[in-house]
Parts: sequence; C-alpha cells; structure tokens
Amino acid sequence: MQNQFKTLSLGQNMIDNLSRLGYNKMTPIQEQSLPLTLEGKDIIAQAQTGSGKTVAFSLAILNKLKIENFAIQSLVLCPTRELANQVASEMKKLAKFKHNIKITTLCGGVPYKPQVHSLSHQAHIIVGTPGRVLKHLSEDTFTTENINTLVLDEADRMLDMGFNEDINKIIDFLPKRRQTLLFSATYPSNIQTLAKNILIDPIEIKIESEHSSNIIEQIFYESEISSKKDTILKLLSEYNPETTIIFCNTKIACDNLADELEDDGIETLVLHSDLEQRDRSETLILFANKSYPVLIATDVASRGLDIDDINLVINYNLPFDNEVYTHRIGRTARAGKSGRAISLVDDGDIERFDELNYENNYKLIQSNNLTLSNNFKLKSKYKTLFINSGKKNKMRAGDILGALTAGIGLNKNDIGKIDILEFSSYVAIDANIITKAHQELQNSRIKGKYFKVYIM
Repeated sequence: MQNQFKTLSLGQNMIDNLSRLGYNKMTPIQEQSLPLTLEGKDIIAQAQTGSGKTVAFSLAILNKLKIENFAIQSLVLCPTRELANQVASEMKKLAKFKHNIKITTLCGGVPYKPQVHSLSHQAHIIVGTPGRVLKHLSEDTFTTENINTLVLDEADRMLDMGFNEDINKIIDFLPKRRQTLLFSATYPSNIQTLAKNILIDPIEIKIESEHSSNIIEQIFYESEISSKKDTILKLLSEYNPETTIIFCNTKIACDNLADELEDDGIETLVLHSDLEQRDRSETLILFANKSYPVLIATDVASRGLDIDDINLVINYNLPFDNEVYTHRIGRTARAGKSGRAISLVDDGDIERFDELNYENNYKLIQSNNLTLSNNFKLKSKYKTLFINSGKKNKMRAGDILGALTAGIGLNKNDIGKIDILEFSSYVAIDANIITKAHQELQNSRIKGKYFKVYIM
C-alpha cells in the first residue's frame, strides 16, 4: 500500500520503531509532505492539529540527523509551552530507533539557568517557544552554525500571539542554507508574508479540513445565558461523554461555570491563563488520563493540546472569529475519528451564528426540548495518584507499574496512563479501586523507598 511508512526512504530501525509505536499507515499530511521533506525541500503545509504533522516533520529531522555530531542541528518553534513539551515528548519516542539522540526544550515560564546548564551538555534538537529561544540566542548559550532544519509549528498561532518580531530575529541567527518547514492551520496574509521572507522555493501542501460535517457533527442550541448551565447538564446527560471540553470566552465565565457544575455533582477542571505552569501541566495530565470528565477552558487550551479521544466539545459562548471556532471544535475528531461539537447560542451570539452560517446550513435548535435523566451522574473511568518523586529521583514508569502489580497486586488492566515529571509522578487507577490502591501504595516501597502518595 502506498500510504505505509515502509514505502519511504527511511532506515529499517526507524520503520521498526514506528511500527512499535503503532504508526503503520501515513495520515494525509504525512503522505504528502514526507517524500518532499526527506528530499530536503522547503514546504508550507496547511493542516490542523491532530493531523499527524509532528510525525511528519520529526521524521524528516531524525532521518538526516548526524547523531555522532553533538551539535544542535534542528530548531522547532512552537507557540506555547504545552505544545513544545508535547512535540518534544513525541519526538523522543520517534527517536528511540537510535541511542543518544538528545532533544532539549527551551520554554518560558520555567527557570532559565537549568536550561543553560542543560545546553552545556549539548543537544541535537531544540524545541521551544520564540521568546525563550531568542533569549538564549541573545545571551549566546548555544550556537546555530550546525542547524540545517527550522520548523515553525502552528505558525499562524505564533503570529497571533505577537511573536513575528521574535521569529524574524531568531532567523537572523540561523544559517541561510537550511531547510525550513512551516505548518499552519490557516493561511492569512501575515503567514504568506513570513513564508515569502524565510522559505526558498517552497512547495505548498493543503490538507482539507478534518472538520467536515461527516467527521464532526456540529449542533447549535438556542440557550439564554441564565439557562446555559442547565442546558449543559442535559447535554451531558443525553450523550454521557467520557471526556468533554467546554470553551468559554473569559476566565470569569470558566470559574463560574465550574462552580455551578460542581454544585450539581459534575467534577470539573479549569484551564486558563491565571494558572501557574505547574498547575496547568497537572490539569492537562488529569484530563488526558481521564480522571476528570470535564475540562472548562478559555482559548489558551484550543491550540496544541495533544489529547486523544475527546468525545464532546461544547462552546459555552461562540468565539469572536471563525478561525478560533475551527480550532476549538478541532479538539474532537482527531486523526480522522468522529466527534461532536455543540454550541450554545444566546441573544448576543446570534450575529456570530449568522456569520458562521454564511456558507453553511446549520439549524438553530431549541434547547428546551432536551431533558435531564433521573439521578444522572457523570463518572470518570480513572482517578489519579500523585507520587512525590520524579525524573530527578530516577523514577521510571516501570518502577511504578511494578510496585502496583507485583508489589500490591493490582491487575495491569486497572492501571491507566503514567506521567513522570521532574519531581513528581501521576498514575491513573481504576476509580473503583483508587482508595485501596492509595492505602496500600503509601505503605509500600517503590525502588526500595517510601514516598508520599495522594489522591488527586
């Protein structure tokens, strides 16, 4: 079959690793871009988050990496810390076909000096946000003479966030002879200008939006502000989703809705810009491992979240422009899966609904036809144990898995995702046995030591 990775000019070790990771068939963006990027061509690729673009540019980078040369050879720029960390994590998995490939993240919101120390040990690939990468370049903490590939991931989002000047300054530090790969969900005029200035004879690739009606079911309910919380309860009752993101336009609306839903017994998480980076990371872990069924977020969360199997997106408010709407609903139906996006339209949203509906045929449905099931409860499949130990203590997922199975006798099927951070670890446990697991693990050793364990 033409869309299999083994048809590409990749080493057998890389193809075997892709197979172990479950990558057998290429997505459309991978199928169209990889033959070009592997030849060293510059590209402009228009593709949504969740389309497989991280694998697309990562394989191009890793395939030509000179591992024996401990020098920075590729730079990947991302709009947010969350996306940069997710890209770096995915690249590390893809890089396991060969030992000693070092990938370093340089993002704002975390201490600067440890990054300088990490760079002193050299790296092959840097993944970072423009502001922090520029700071390092300005202070000469790493050299760029060996960089042969620049990737701009979600370039439109970076420009929206005001990084245009930083990006151009970063490019001034880079060698003129290099491969540049630009990925963007949309292609407005500022992206065209940027592309013209930094790419050489680029080939344009456009992947049709995966947000077509046959993949994402888009539904619009008329609902006054005063009744939106009740409408959401009825929607959750009707669809009983395992994972739901609710988007609000303001932080205050997020917090207020979370309080209201909590009063009705719905466990929620909130994500917006008031949270510290540690709290944002923890929130995303708890939602991604299915320990909380509902995440309420502003548009800080609508781009770059690598969370699979989001069943339902609800727009508490319609966003202010169509591109944001596209990015929001794109949190569901990732990588070709189907999904559902529901928007609540009040009197103040009618004009925005008409704009969205200009070239579509959406129906505005009365929400009073919805009903709430008796004794409705939205339960999470998992709950999470926090362990006060992480990478800095040499903690590994296998150590935790062994302590839970061989140590206290849990079934492997009762254990979900395990996330290891620098100083802490999170493990999802079947919600029905979380209390038992907590009691026994806090009285058991992991790697010969006792650690504090909490239920999140």
